Amino acid sequence: MERVLDYGAMGGSNVGMFFQKIPDQRAFFSKSSDVRSILNILVDTGSSNFAVAAAAHPFITHFFNTALSSTYKSTGRGVAVKYTQGNWEGELGTDRVLIPSIAGTLTINIATIFSSDGFFLPGVNWQGILGLAYPLLARPDSSVEPFFNSVVRQTDIPDVFSLQMCGAGLSASTTADPTGGSLVMGGVEPTLYLGSMWYTPIKEEWYYQVEVLKLEVGDQNLNLDCKEYNKDKAIVDSGTTLLRLPVNVFSAVVEAISRTSLIQDFTSGFWGGTKLACWLKGETPWRFFPKLSIYLRGTNTSQSFKISILPQLYIQPITDVDGTLDCFRFGISSSANGLVIGATVMEGFYVVFDRAEKRVGFAVSRCAVNGGIAVSEISGPFSSADVASDCAAGGLLKEPLLWVISYALVAVCVVVLLILLLLLVLPCRHRDRSGEITDESSLVRHRIK
Repeated sequence: MERVLDYGAMGGSNVGMFFQKIPDQRAFFSKSSDVRSILNILVDTGSSNFAVAAAAHPFITHFFNTALSSTYKSTGRGVAVKYTQGNWEGELGTDRVLIPSIAGTLTINIATIFSSDGFFLPGVNWQGILGLAYPLLARPDSSVEPFFNSVVRQTDIPDVFSLQMCGAGLSASTTADPTGGSLVMGGVEPTLYLGSMWYTPIKEEWYYQVEVLKLEVGDQNLNLDCKEYNKDKAIVDSGTTLLRLPVNVFSAVVEAISRTSLIQDFTSGFWGGTKLACWLKGETPWRFFPKLSIYLRGTNTSQSFKISILPQLYIQPITDVDGTLDCFRFGISSSANGLVIGATVMEGFYVVFDRAEKRVGFAVSRCAVNGGIAVSEISGPFSSADVASDCAAGGLLKEPLLWVISYALVAVCVVVLLILLLLLVLPCRHRDRSGEITDESSLVRHRIK
């Protein structure tokens, strides 16, 4: 049975946390018995730590004061997490969590953030992060059980959760919450999507790694080797704002959009994310741009399906200028570490993370509407006979293995340095007139001088 979780609480003498409507794609929690704060939490399928601000920061208005909680327990173990943008350091602990519709109180791992750099940003309305990926990404190591793993282990709910992300400019599930969404734990909520659910296999259980077979701009296939789309990985990550593409793929997409678009003189700064494009207020640029389609391998590996987003999702409204101009940014960026299906794409779909069956599902979200127009599409099945049987093969090594190799290389370097140091400190065979080895024969002493 799935749980559509409602908003909730943490800290104080009675601890509870529960989720439902996610303002700006975020779940939130608050203290319960003596309510002092409500903390918005970023729901992130690209990391595995549950962490909240536990100290003041210039860009947040409140934080979780562990001293006021009778149930929070520190483990005394430090933790540091680095993201594509920003990082934080803090301390690991545990706390009790009460989720409505699930009997009993759960004990979960929580990291308390004491310092950060580039993590909390001006204007953001969240004070923590809920990592929902696999234990392999947990920090400082995989022994730290992620939040959802704890929920599944301590209850009888299936190992499935799903997300509906309704971003700015899209219709929400209710008129009372114009920008929001839902996090469903334990299953799928049919009222949140339209049509059929299409599934793609999870290639590796660390990030939610999937296999991209090809991309289209409009109806034009980029005709790249499918391995280009998957190096060094292709993942579904709600914590990444943009659609991020490997460098070669990004260049091909920009070239195809430029060629297809009715606008030929866009500055490179727009494509690179350093400049906005503006139109007179009330005008919309979306008619000038094509739709973008991503083909994913189906659970029947000889077939694929495609998820498509209209320009309303990747040409994104940012601000107005003097009340006379509406400005937009390009919602796609280049990436040095893989293809990331981020919020730019996910806001068009209801996405199911079916860990039990090792698959990710996509269906058109009921809130993926702009001005009465649906801004996302799904179609298929298509034959995948024209692409390699394994497009993910030949990519770069995964991060945990890279860490092992890095540590091994560091160890080798340390051994070599120790040997060199011993060679330096051993006295030379040059003797003074008395035949004794003197301090002057020491290479180390001469080098210090």
